Amino acid sequence: MQFRPAVLAALALAALASLPGCTNLTPTVPQRQLMLVANDEKQSWNDAGVVSLGPMGRDTVQVLDIGTDPLAPKVVGTLQLDNTIAGPPTNLAITPGETLALVANSLNVVEENGARKQVPDNRLFVIDLTTTPPKLLDTLQVGKQPSGLSINRTGDLALVANRADNSVSVLRISGKKVTLIDTVAMGDSVAHVRFTPDGKRALAAKFPSHKIALLDVNGEKVSYNKVDLAAGLWPYNVDVTPDGKLALTADNGNSGASDGQVDTVSVIDLEAAPPRVVDKVVVGDGPEGLAVSPTGRHAVAVILRGSNSSKSAYFYNRNGSVVLLKIDGKKVTRANEVVVRGLPEGAVWSADGKYLYVGNFIDQDITILRLDGDTLVPTGKSFQLQGHPAAMRGTMTH
Repeated sequence: MQFRPAVLAALALAALASLPGCTNLTPTVPQRQLMLVANDEKQSWNDAGVVSLGPMGRDTVQVLDIGTDPLAPKVVGTLQLDNTIAGPPTNLAITPGETLALVANSLNVVEENGARKQVPDNRLFVIDLTTTPPKLLDTLQVGKQPSGLSINRTGDLALVANRADNSVSVLRISGKKVTLIDTVAMGDSVAHVRFTPDGKRALAAKFPSHKIALLDVNGEKVSYNKVDLAAGLWPYNVDVTPDGKLALTADNGNSGASDGQVDTVSVIDLEAAPPRVVDKVVVGDGPEGLAVSPTGRHAVAVILRGSNSSKSAYFYNRNGSVVLLKIDGKKVTRANEVVVRGLPEGAVWSADGKYLYVGNFIDQDITILRLDGDTLVPTGKSFQLQGHPAAMRGTMTH
């Protein structure tokens, strides 16, 4: 008897299924994973590195699916919402169940005496991700110049760092309803705030005072007991490992810009009593984006490398880069560096930690990198965006 190929394949699968340990040979169906990209169409830099401001009204927030095909992101929806590159690329977040997205707008552009200037905004957009396409659900008023923000692992509380108000806004999330319930005075300007995985603490980056503030979280009550840790110069961004044992900070070094000097990532031991900075890892000139892998074994620092500076500056480079960090227990070491494109900002890991997406502001695209062991490698793939990616955030994994 002669069997057809399809029959032979079925018989082979049946035989394998009968072997010990082979209990499920059903092909894995790719799972959707959402990523937010906020595009700022107002700000640019000329060849002398001087900021040029355009009118408002052209910014967008794009919702992408990076899970179904990691090498070919798919646009799920695009919303016409204001956004700005000023501040860390973490002014947006997705709830753990991919129900809602929060996007803060830090600055607006206004005209005064024939000249444009930036002024603090106070709006936070709530986006419904359950509809096709996603839609704007609500607009809240928070503090002045809302910047980096974070949602806890249970998805019922969010924190927003208000740079111009020296405060942190506390938001309740109940279903699709988001409510401002408290404001915590910080004493200094804070650029970003990040929950720990257990939701009992949060870390706030005190950008101009070069410190990381510890917040206590008890249910919906968030308290600042004046406990600060000395980070590197100008800590712009902070992230934590999935086990909650370490926090990392991107110490920008020059108030949000490159200056030709090397800068660091500070390593904070959160298990120590009290928590403290235990190490610093040199990464390059101007780390801004920062992301810890969902596996907890790696992190990346996104390096400006002078890519928006004056082209005559000795530290100018056409392209920025990404530095991979290896995490082994509480030891963090520098691995390799990959050059990406102009003015990289946000970085997002895939849910399995195998791929990394980096938004290049100047080139209006996303570079897709792959993790090979302890080495970050180019895939040769990129994704063109509708505008200039000022911030990016994936679905929260820890």
